[in-house]
Amino acid sequence: MPPFGFNSTPDTPAYGFVRVAAASPRLSLADPKTNAARTIEAIEAAARDRIDIIAFPELNLTGYTCHDLFFQKTLLDGAMEALERCVRSTRGLSPVAVVGMPLVVDDQIFNVAVAMQNGAILGVVPKTYLPNYKEFYDARYFAPPSTASSKSVRLMNLPIPFGTDLLFDCPKLSGCVMGIEICEDLWGPIPPSALQAIHGATVLVNLSASNETIAKAAYRRQLVANQSATCLAAYVYAAAGIGESSTDLVFGGHSLIAENGQVVAEAERFRAECQTIATEIDLDHIRLNRLQTTSFADAILQAGIAREYRRIPMAIAPTIGKLSRPVDPHPFVPSEASLLRERCEEIFAIQRVGLTHRLSILPVPISPAIGVSGGLDSTLSLLVLCRSLDSMGVPRSRIRALTMPGFGTTSRTRNNALKLMEQLGISWKEIDIREMCLLEMKALGHSPFGILLDGLDVETLQERLLDVPSDERHDLTFENIQARMRTTLLMNSGFVVGTGDLSELALGWCTYNADHMSMYNPNVSVPKTLVKFLTRWAAENEFDGDVRATLLDIVATEISPELLPMGRDGKAQSTEDSVGPYELNDFFIYHFLRYATPPEKILWLASQANFDVAYPLETVHHWLELFIRRFFIAQFKRTCLPDGPKVGSVSLSPRGDWRMPTDAVARLWLDAAENAKIV
Repeated sequence: MPPFGFNSTPDTPAYGFVRVAAASPRLSLADPKTNAARTIEAIEAAARDRIDIIAFPELNLTGYTCHDLFFQKTLLDGAMEALERCVRSTRGLSPVAVVGMPLVVDDQIFNVAVAMQNGAILGVVPKTYLPNYKEFYDARYFAPPSTASSKSVRLMNLPIPFGTDLLFDCPKLSGCVMGIEICEDLWGPIPPSALQAIHGATVLVNLSASNETIAKAAYRRQLVANQSATCLAAYVYAAAGIGESSTDLVFGGHSLIAENGQVVAEAERFRAECQTIATEIDLDHIRLNRLQTTSFADAILQAGIAREYRRIPMAIAPTIGKLSRPVDPHPFVPSEASLLRERCEEIFAIQRVGLTHRLSILPVPISPAIGVSGGLDSTLSLLVLCRSLDSMGVPRSRIRALTMPGFGTTSRTRNNALKLMEQLGISWKEIDIREMCLLEMKALGHSPFGILLDGLDVETLQERLLDVPSDERHDLTFENIQARMRTTLLMNSGFVVGTGDLSELALGWCTYNADHMSMYNPNVSVPKTLVKFLTRWAAENEFDGDVRATLLDIVATEISPELLPMGRDGKAQSTEDSVGPYELNDFFIYHFLRYATPPEKILWLASQANFDVAYPLETVHHWLELFIRRFFIAQFKRTCLPDGPKVGSVSLSPRGDWRMPTDAVARLWLDAAENAKIV
């Protein structure tokens, strides 16, 4: 029996994860003794690799294709002996194993799943739907559960719960509740797993003997994924493989594990040896989705399907160690090239359609205004604006673009802004804001970096700024005056199209009533890491020639607000030096907002995402604490955001996904981050 490939540390907490597996040992048809031995081997391997729940195929102790042999007492007795061997073998082992067999109850044969753990049988669940069409003849041999009068069955001299009303609950792992169904149950219009899910089951197990035909694997994969999505659950599908009768059918061992609509593990079909798949399931994600999706619980009342389920305890105390499933360090950016291209096309279309509709209700002639800095965010907004006007048949010359160099503007970004505006054929103007900002600082009596402004002109001040030591280049008033001056000019130019992104809003890295404000912002729910990929995608797919070259150079430019002056070393202000790397912040944003993940788990997930290759975990820890501080402090900026389209699963719109009191205290989250162990 091959190992499942895990390497767990016993004292490592589970962080809300449970390990599940589907095993499809090679079957010996109508040979329960051999099948029991192979089942035991798989359970023991699961125990060594700290699997918590392992499922086997439908009727795996005998085989699904025994047909009229199911009426033979010899086979039924052999199946019972095989079950007892399996149960005894689990003494001292932690996994909950779910095996399939024929079982006589109330003088009828039932196709059942038997859950066992640590030398005991937990419960027996019969198959609900018995297919009796085409190649299937289940109703010839098996009885439906509605014909059973008993609520328990005596196995190994003990009364064991029996019925379709069983859920298996783990008191030591909050939110871990297992429901069981068998093969055809999933294919029906109201699967038992749907009822189990709305009554609390989070891990749904299916023992299956689904044969292979053309295109059936794709449909099966879709079915399992969709059921996990509909039920907001994990779905473990264990499929019969080689060894079943091939007289008329072939079974491929197509086992699957899905979570919340995504297939996270899949077996290779048609392999002769034992097929095993295993992965971790994040129960915290499942529970949060259910907490947020209020219509999920409504199904019980709306459909009139409230039922009483018996809760059977199971003793799972998982430890995880290193995750086998990958943790994406860039959760907003798909790693697969084709999926990334598809995602970029869709996001760009959403941005374009949202902005186009907003522009379409404005009085004509339309004259949108936009600030173009030569940076990523304003570039993406400008591209969306150009495509919006193109789709409306409005000439791009109607755009009123301003580029407004200030005290920190570099020649690279200025030149890129000028080239891009010229190449895109828009109307533009360059306004040097330094003189206006100098007048405002003088009016306020402000001395930037300790420099007295009396008698100074702009060029003299710019020269004096070169000598400000790098560790003293901190002046919020100096930055805000420039940012607000730009917004004042834009607001007096027309309908302002905003440029700020989701990451900046989460961090509060924007000036209130400056780059924070606009009439409509197409970037409002696009995180910074995705802005870069969207701009690159647009360069490679939407534009060509000189425009493409300029866009690619913008993508390659270091991210900077360019509000603080450069020193004589020529180094521009770096955003990431102040707020942390955007790839880390976007990782924090995704888990904090999408799944309400606590800080200690975020830090642990970051270690699983191999961020330590680029950043020591102490560094990740530092930036996580800063992210929490900034996120809470910046809420006042998010309570009055302008309109903009939601493009993904995370949004900070105060009218949509995120409502938070401005005066909420971050202490609880900071304490959790501070106390988190760095492993």
